[in-house]
Amino acid sequence: MLSILTGLIVVVSAFYAAHSVQRQQLVKASLGNNYVYADKLAKTTDDFLNSAQQQLMFSAAVLAENLDKKNILEAEVDRVRLQTDTFNSVLIVDVSTEVLATSPEALQITGLKLSTQGVLESIAKKAPVISDPYISTVGNLLVFISHPIFSSKGDYQGFIAGTIYLKQASALHRLLGEHYHKDGSYIYVVDKNKRLLYHPNQARLGSVVEYNAVINRVVQGQEGESVVLNSEGIEMIAGFAISKKAEWGIIAQRPMSAALVPLETLMQQVIYKTLPAVILCFIFILWSAKKISTPLKMLADSAHKMNEDETEKNIQSVKSWYFESQELKKALLLGVGLLHNNIKKLREDLHKDPLTGLGNRRNLDATIQEFKNLEIKFSIITIDIDYFKKINDTYGHDVGDKVIKNLANILANVCRLNDVPCRIGGEEFLILLPNTRKEDAAKIAERLRVNVEQAEMPMVGKITISLGISSYPDDSVDVISVLKYGDEMLYKAKHNGRNRVEVFDV
Repeated sequence: MLSILTGLIVVVSAFYAAHSVQRQQLVKASLGNNYVYADKLAKTTDDFLNSAQQQLMFSAAVLAENLDKKNILEAEVDRVRLQTDTFNSVLIVDVSTEVLATSPEALQITGLKLSTQGVLESIAKKAPVISDPYISTVGNLLVFISHPIFSSKGDYQGFIAGTIYLKQASALHRLLGEHYHKDGSYIYVVDKNKRLLYHPNQARLGSVVEYNAVINRVVQGQEGESVVLNSEGIEMIAGFAISKKAEWGIIAQRPMSAALVPLETLMQQVIYKTLPAVILCFIFILWSAKKISTPLKMLADSAHKMNEDETEKNIQSVKSWYFESQELKKALLLGVGLLHNNIKKLREDLHKDPLTGLGNRRNLDATIQEFKNLEIKFSIITIDIDYFKKINDTYGHDVGDKVIKNLANILANVCRLNDVPCRIGGEEFLILLPNTRKEDAAKIAERLRVNVEQAEMPMVGKITISLGISSYPDDSVDVISVLKYGDEMLYKAKHNGRNRVEVFDV
């Protein structure tokens, strides 16, 4: 399973890496393409506006000495409008803002004085103007392009202007409306005030767009590329550039999903071509793993049963065909022999105190539980050596250990056949006396106290012990409480002068 998991991780990582790299490359390429396209459109738009201004400049020169000739004015505005489809309308305005001629006549503004944004800006600047978009006198959203008219003496006489209606077909519409991708890609244009000048959805023309990261960068004069969400929440790859002539931002966008269409086809081909090899590899891994693991599994099964008589025979039957399993087999055979020799000793040592050979706390707990299960009544004698700390401090811990061992021998000699003497702490001992009343336990405790008092300890001389007695279930049906009462009697014996026996009285 580890080999298969590792293989799967490698394969999945490889596919993920390939997918990530190809995706990154496709997105990067699409970003670059959109920026190049937006930049090209920005330059083309500048060329278009330059051309428009050149047409107006030529007409301004023609009109310089003919502003009083109505037929020439009417012919010239028609010529400028009809010669190309650059302008939706053309008009000539004098210095008083009066319209001298207009094309088409359907506008019906000839003879009127205009106070629109484009007219006032052209009069004020007396220079070529490309206005910000605004609503005209007749209600059209337009861009106003004008060129001043000067007489031969240099006197300012007015201007000739062409308008581009942003919501009607024009050369600018055709220029911006064609995108080389037919997959949901589109172009839109904003002015420096974030107003939409061109958009595939004409209902949005003239609206101001806020909270758009690309538009914010464009109005700050930046050019580049970015991944953004459009107004419909669709992830788009955008390239943006600026028309220097009009200070318009031109943004070319392509849906992320459309840019990544080749990725799906590519990854399918990769999967189809690599899948057979991957399957064969996994089959080989399974076969190899089976061959390698079979001896190990048999040895492991035998290791779980090393204490059984048939284990050695089972290990001998394992076919260890490679070095490592052969060495494990040898080690297990050696271990089985050692194990059978040591199990007995370990079982004995598990419940014995290593210093005294008496039962330890584990043995005490197990014996109490056995007595409870068999409903055996018992008494306990808790024992503590008086002033043992003084012995350790005076003679050292080695001598203290010898004192503990001698005391353990005395305990073992005093105890009866079924009594269970245990060492439960440093100098603390406890004896379980099954089927023994407190009165009898007190006699045994007194005999033990006397024997200890009369014994001669190496280097130390005479020692004494204090003892406490309690009984189960006479004193309590809770064993923990009985043990606690025994400790309390031990402390009482110490408090009353040591070298004495105290019996718990309910």
